[in-house]
Amino acid sequence: MQKQIYILAHDVARKRAAQACMQAPDGYVVTIQEPKRSIEENSLLHALITQISKTQEWAGKKHDVETWKRLLVAAWCRVHGSAVEILPALDGHGVDIIPVRTSKLTKKECADLIEYIFSWGADQGIEWNYAFGSEHGVAWSKKYI
Repeated sequence: MQKQIYILAHDVARKRAAQACMQAPDGYVVTIQEPKRSIEENSLLHALITQISKTQEWAGKKHDVETWKRLLVAAWCRVHGSAVEILPALDGHGVDIIPVRTSKLTKKECADLIEYIFSWGADQGIEWNYAFGSEHGVAWSKKYI
């Protein structure tokens, strides 16, 4: 039996999922989870971080997208009381920040992170130059939460 995924969006999908459960061999596993972020959410997240990396300095210099992503995700985690690991560097020189991976975020978490970035950007005086101002961000999060 091949892997089957059902999006529980209506009664027919729920019935098909239940039927697949009833027909699955003993020992198979069923997992019900919140949906993960979408391609649209991922694109918006990376567009925001890209703009920040091109226009903002932190600690006296500009940083690449990956560094900004780590900084923003770590700050967002702390705001929500989530753990951010700070580990000694493997080479023994300094420390490394290990925040949650954005690929593991649910739709709701990703929308919240995007709202956090819009808010942080507003505090920094960022004027978003993409086709999504902060007003769009608010409307966007309401659509996806």
